[in-house]
Amino acid sequence: MTSPSTLRSGALSLASSVVIGVASAGPAYSITATLGLVVAAVGLQSPVIVLLAFVPMLLVAIGYRDLNAVEPDPGTTFVWATRAFGPFTGWMAGWAIVVSDLLVMASLAQISSQYTFLLLGADGIGSDATNGWVLLLGICYLIVMTLVAVYGIDVSARLQSVLLTVEFAMLVVFAVVALVRVALGHASAGAMTPEWSWFNPFEIGSFSDFVNALLLMVFIYWGWDSAVAVNQETVDPRHTPGRAAVLSTIMLVALYLLVTVAGQAFAGTGTDGLGLANPEHVDDVLGALGSAVFGDGPIGTVLVHLLFLMVLTSAAASTQTTILPTARTTYSMALHHALPAAFGRIDPRFRTPVFSTIVFGGVSVVLYVGLNFASGGRLIAEAVTAIGISIGLYYGLTGISCAWLYRDRFASSPRTLVMKGILPALGGFALLFAAGWTAVTSWFSAIFVLGVGTLLIGIPLYLILARVMPPFFRGEVLARKLPEPTESIIEADAEPDESVHS
Repeated sequence: MTSPSTLRSGALSLASSVVIGVASAGPAYSITATLGLVVAAVGLQSPVIVLLAFVPMLLVAIGYRDLNAVEPDPGTTFVWATRAFGPFTGWMAGWAIVVSDLLVMASLAQISSQYTFLLLGADGIGSDATNGWVLLLGICYLIVMTLVAVYGIDVSARLQSVLLTVEFAMLVVFAVVALVRVALGHASAGAMTPEWSWFNPFEIGSFSDFVNALLLMVFIYWGWDSAVAVNQETVDPRHTPGRAAVLSTIMLVALYLLVTVAGQAFAGTGTDGLGLANPEHVDDVLGALGSAVFGDGPIGTVLVHLLFLMVLTSAAASTQTTILPTARTTYSMALHHALPAAFGRIDPRFRTPVFSTIVFGGVSVVLYVGLNFASGGRLIAEAVTAIGISIGLYYGLTGISCAWLYRDRFASSPRTLVMKGILPALGGFALLFAAGWTAVTSWFSAIFVLGVGTLLIGIPLYLILARVMPPFFRGEVLARKLPEPTESIIEADAEPDESVHS
């Protein structure tokens, strides 16, 4: 029988894991906040960016699957990168997960709050991201979603299933209606018929634009790894999470491609009117196109409000599914003695990492308030691009860690070499390159400060913890190799790997 001091094992099925993986990406929120920025960078070639960004995502998801099959640890990249490259790399990978999740929380809270007011008809408040009422309601959303995450993983999964159903249905309806209006000639002035040339990457203006757009699209896909972070709470923890991660990426690429082609065909890529690159709504594409796509009639009004509800539920769902994996990352770090033991406490009633969850929720509120008042709230929009740097770092490290940890098995079969070596490594190097390129080209900008500066904060934290609680940081806890396959759940009093000193 599982101890009440551990996570609730067997609470999630494959379907529930896929729901968490897809909901964590927040499809509607991610599209409305990012698609316009991608179009502004590469114009008509945004559909090919959807496909090209999917490739490293899928390859890294394969790496997650194969590493999780051997070691289903909720710390995911933190544990695997530590085994591959040592405590510093592993700890910084864990820190990158925390940083990326913290940065996105402000944007999620703001979008949730704004769309609530838009849904209620309070357009004056909802259109002002820095309005005090928007800030207050955003804080309330963060608190409520933190409490839901505390209450239990099974409750969270049921809530996500409902929210995701609404979200997927409305995105498909939006795309289909937009394409039908284009075909009938009832779209906006900038409308155009979809063309195969939109899928030609060589028509992108510059390599820098290509890489920056690719990393923006990585943000749209980001989140499927949540299905792996809750591995200890799934049925068959060695296989279900990995399958869920791969299935999540496939579902996302199909949805994103449909919506991107439909939105671009309907509105065009111009910088005025409904054009997707219009600076006035470049960070809120669906909000700008809703009325134009669905019309002003009674049915159209209902559909527009459903669209607002969809973006609202998407951001709210993504808020909650961002809390889940982050709390489990810090939980795992604590159990492996890389963070104070308090982060590893499990509530005996709810069987969730309550301390980790509440701390993350509290820091998210503080950061949201700070970013809201800094530079008139513009830093929240900049954070969306900056997040790509930390995402690229820890996704990339996962792919490379997979190849490195399986390297002694490559001679056993060509399939092992390809699936556990070449493919994850290619995905990992591609994402690390994109993250590095964005960091260099954004030198001394707000994106650099948010993306790189927050990562660098992890270094002094690492050094402080290394002095206070040295075993992990001396390499005495996790061996530098893959363990034997296991489905056991790490305990709060976990001992160091027996093979560390062998």
